[in-house]
Amino acid sequence: MSAFSRSSLEMIDVVARLGSFSAAAEVLHKVPSAISYGVRQVEQELDVLLFERLPRRVALTKAGELFVDEARVLLRQMDEIKMQTRRAAFGWQTTLKLTLDNVVKLDKLQFLIEAFYQRFQHAELQINMEVFNGSWEAIDQGRADVVIGATSAVPVGGNFEVKEMGVLDWAFVMAPDHPCANLDILGADQLSAYPAVCLDDTSISLPKRHTVHYRQQRRLLLPNWYSAIECLKQGVGVGYMPRHIAKPLIDQKWLVEKKLIDDPPLSQCCMVWRNDDNHEMIEWLVDYLGPEQKLYQDWIAS
Repeated sequence: MSAFSRSSLEMIDVVARLGSFSAAAEVLHKVPSAISYGVRQVEQELDVLLFERLPRRVALTKAGELFVDEARVLLRQMDEIKMQTRRAAFGWQTTLKLTLDNVVKLDKLQFLIEAFYQRFQHAELQINMEVFNGSWEAIDQGRADVVIGATSAVPVGGNFEVKEMGVLDWAFVMAPDHPCANLDILGADQLSAYPAVCLDDTSISLPKRHTVHYRQQRRLLLPNWYSAIECLKQGVGVGYMPRHIAKPLIDQKWLVEKKLIDDPPLSQCCMVWRNDDNHEMIEWLVDYLGPEQKLYQDWIAS
């Protein structure tokens, strides 16, 4: 029996965890003498002593501690190779890469994940979040198979399909104690002195887009709505936020909504997916997410 066979590594691992040949024998459904003999064979092959034999137990030597740590790594790698091989047997693609634009709601994400793992027993779901043109760049560069919530006009060309999701509504918000909170009419003259809270576009190669703001305003660029909300609540800036994100904060009086003299932005949202006839998981997800009205209600409606 080789020292590096799976059975040998598992045997050494069990003995190390239990500290006893007899206890390991019970777990492995063998007699204690077989365990003792197997350990001795491994030690002879390695030409080191892995266990110190004590009156009623065994303890790892320094060399044994190193061997057990590395053996456990090897066992995990064996399991991963086995699983990846099984996944590959069910199709060339073993991971579905889903990108969510930062504007979408996450209410339905749990159900999507559960349905995916129930449907595909040997596949994995990889979920990333992008902002503005970062979503388009993800599909263009192959970092995403499906994007939910991509906004604005299509800035890239490629072998993908698009389904409309409806129009994302925005609310202009600020902290209740912000200097502008009690003003009735707000425009560039009143707001330009205060930073515009904007999400930073995650694109690298495509031109960056940012949340609507006045040209004279300095921007406060943030990575996600979590950080943006904290800055808005603390009164360090003002800005537009998707209404479905802003509404609970307005209802709880953490933020107040103000009307501007300018028309609010309207963002056309869409779902984008790679046009791959051989990708069963993409086809399943597009079908699962449903038509435009369902996409709108599930992911961007306030």
